[in-house]
Amino acid sequence: MSDRPRLGFIGLGLMGRPMTQRLLAAGYTVTVWNRSREKLAPLLEKGARAADSPAAVARAADIVLMCVTDQQAAESVLFGHEGIAAGGAPDKLVVDFSSIAPASARAFAERLERECAMGLVDAPVSGGTVGAEQGTLAIMAGGKPEHIERARPVLAHLAQRFTRMGDAGAGQVTKLCNQVIVGCLFPVIAEAVRLAEAAGVDARMLPAALKGGFADSLPLQVFGARMAARQFEPPLGAVSIMLKDLENAAAVAKDKGVPLPMARTAAELYRLLDAQGRGAQEPTVLVELLEGKR
Repeated sequence: MSDRPRLGFIGLGLMGRPMTQRLLAAGYTVTVWNRSREKLAPLLEKGARAADSPAAVARAADIVLMCVTDQQAAESVLFGHEGIAAGGAPDKLVVDFSSIAPASARAFAERLERECAMGLVDAPVSGGTVGAEQGTLAIMAGGKPEHIERARPVLAHLAQRFTRMGDAGAGQVTKLCNQVIVGCLFPVIAEAVRLAEAAGVDARMLPAALKGGFADSLPLQVFGARMAARQFEPPLGAVSIMLKDLENAAAVAKDKGVPLPMARTAAELYRLLDAQGRGAQEPTVLVELLEGKR
């Protein structure tokens, strides 16, 4: 085990916690930091080591993995007071699982290399908490080929697919494509559930009935029955995060002159839910919006 890289993990939320657990179970030494320190306890019990700052994580680790909410949080963790850059060194690497704007990912990679000669891979994920728990995530990456290959053995414990899509920022563009598809699927599935219910069909049976057909999808199988049962707890994702991703997609589309009519319509539905104070709930609550509940 001595030839394995020492790891750090920053951001122990819905995705970061199970990902860290898998790395600990695989025998890696993992140093962890989280803004809310109470989230450290379950991982410390499994053998993780606590650090008092992102800089301390960087000093203790060869590869620092991070999964935070948005680009503001990512910038703070990377370059804020006692951020990763303060503990960085040329032989270290950052892998950022966060979903942020592609332009920010490119800027962060350039700045990290300039300030402390560290490499950065933008590596947003798809597959949700179930994929994080089972190690079946799809990870789409942007960065230098040598950095991608250095991270690959570690990420093999987290993902069934780890694909380099290009240079810095390319992983984030690919994640936005993913979110355009998924973000539009949620309202469509909610419409199908409401149609079935209104016509007297047991909507809970839709995922099984449609499995294997052209209408099938992983979101249908995971979330269709949750919509029909109005089962929203524990939340698998958040309306606010989906809205953030669709807004980032819209910004890229505007810059490149690409119309996104479906994604724009879906974003308006998420924006309405967010305005109702439901931003922390999972996107399946769209089904209640379509039946007029608040």
